[in-house]
Amino acid sequence: MDVYQHSHTSQATHPYTEQDIGTTKLLPTYRMDLRPTHTKDVFYDANPISDWSELSWEKIGRPYRVERWSKEKLRWEKEHDQQLPPKTSWEMFNRSFQQLFDEDALATRKEALGTLGKSLTTLQLHEALESVEEIIHTSVWNKIHRIEDAIWDPRGKRALFEGLDVEKPEILFLGAADGYEAMQLMAMYPGGHTVLVDYDDYCRTHRFGEFPESYPFLGENPATGAPKVWYRDEMNIDFEVCDIRDLKYGKEFDIVVSIGLIEHFPDEYKPLALDMHRRFLKPGGYAIMTTPRAQLQSKIFYTLFADTMNFAYRELMDVKHLGLYAYENGFEILRHGRIKAHNGIIARLR
Repeated sequence: MDVYQHSHTSQATHPYTEQDIGTTKLLPTYRMDLRPTHTKDVFYDANPISDWSELSWEKIGRPYRVERWSKEKLRWEKEHDQQLPPKTSWEMFNRSFQQLFDEDALATRKEALGTLGKSLTTLQLHEALESVEEIIHTSVWNKIHRIEDAIWDPRGKRALFEGLDVEKPEILFLGAADGYEAMQLMAMYPGGHTVLVDYDDYCRTHRFGEFPESYPFLGENPATGAPKVWYRDEMNIDFEVCDIRDLKYGKEFDIVVSIGLIEHFPDEYKPLALDMHRRFLKPGGYAIMTTPRAQLQSKIFYTLFADTMNFAYRELMDVKHLGLYAYENGFEILRHGRIKAHNGIIARLR
């Protein structure tokens, strides 16, 4: 288990202060966003469900399955004459997906445009087609991640996470990847401790380990209750490289969170996935879960980025799907709704 804490700060790693609250800025690989949560494009209660017991799968249907696979997955399965193992698929996905976060999309697009011009001049059609594909991908990623900020979605996540009755919470993040949502929770409910869990060590070393230290999280000053800007090196975070099924914790966490985890489990395994949220919660603790939305934009994204994203079983859901899975597995749904790219629920054990 590795602890990520730092004893020094600098203007380079902490470039934004409380004076920047209310502002947003486009940086080469992401958007800095310290604007307030409550604006019309953020969240949330579309078609709220008042009684989950009245819902049924016959009424709402099943989630949409994404089945256009990555060429790398198909190539691996052909070479090994077997289905790609879940852990290997997750390792492939992490490395592939992280490349998008690391890339300066506009610089890459500019380079691809230059290559396209040269290729067309010399009639190198294969190279030209590759450049066109690169231009499309970088343009779409730039719009989704930098312009719309739909992946990290700080304002939507803050709206989903607000109002929890916790103080200095113990937080467990299952399938943590870069740990973004736990850091947002720690900014909003400061003074606590988080355990990030992922069974791919690359998430510890790269996805979380190289998360931008200068990224600002809007939260609260516990001394005054006023808004405050937080950074990851001010947070008490451990990272455990472990299969979530092998965790040895008891019921000791105020919050158990997963972001984009439930949709990777076929129905016969969803009770196991939801039990992972239940078994570590203190009495009265909160389970926070999100899954990608079954909307046209998401379907287009997972089709266009199939080679980058689609290494394993994946569903796109409506919030009703996510909530009904949770309700059937013993949770009381306290809050549910839709943010930019995800469904979200806050739940407690019934």
